[in-house]
Amino acid sequence: MDLQIRLRREGARELPVLLLRFAAPMRAIASSPHGGGLGPRRWVLNAQVPPDYARRDPDHHLNKLAVSLGLPGRGVGFLTAADVRRRTTGCDGGVEVTATVGLDHCVLAAAPPDPAANRAHLAGTVNLIALVPERLSDAALVNAMATATEAKTQAIRDAGLTATGTPTDALCIVCPDEGRPHSFGGTRSLWGSRLARAVHAAVLAGAKP
Repeated sequence: MDLQIRLRREGARELPVLLLRFAAPMRAIASSPHGGGLGPRRWVLNAQVPPDYARRDPDHHLNKLAVSLGLPGRGVGFLTAADVRRRTTGCDGGVEVTATVGLDHCVLAAAPPDPAANRAHLAGTVNLIALVPERLSDAALVNAMATATEAKTQAIRDAGLTATGTPTDALCIVCPDEGRPHSFGGTRSLWGSRLARAVHAAVLAGAKP
């Protein structure tokens, strides 16, 4: 995965951006604030923001950032207060995963209602970018999102935390937009199992002090 670090200035701060560009559009599924959903994407960026980030328009903010970086077409954009230069990686059988892991605000997904949970804590965010080298069908990509999330949760638990993630975790999986698609992305499918192991390795490495 050919990732670049670009620097940008916001006010008095100089902040890094983790950037992945594709030579040709890739098929992507994402839960990100910018470019989320399912469809062809040309790039993925993960932008570091200050811990006190309070903007309510992350989609607009990321769109402006993409324009300032000269990124063409439609892409995927994440935000995090974690240091993107400390990204961690996992690889398995051709699947490559990059993670930025901030676990300051871990939660259990099915915890009782908490009024404080309505506040987004970007400092506690796990952002995942996964590259699968062969095409997956749309249904398999949806299934792969669940697989990657299960693996992320397993890694967090293996790190000794009683949590399933953070309130603002986000994930993007990309694959080629050509070729015969694989129909399955579950934990025991060919690419799903490799994805799970790569995600687990990347998140577990990032969860370590």
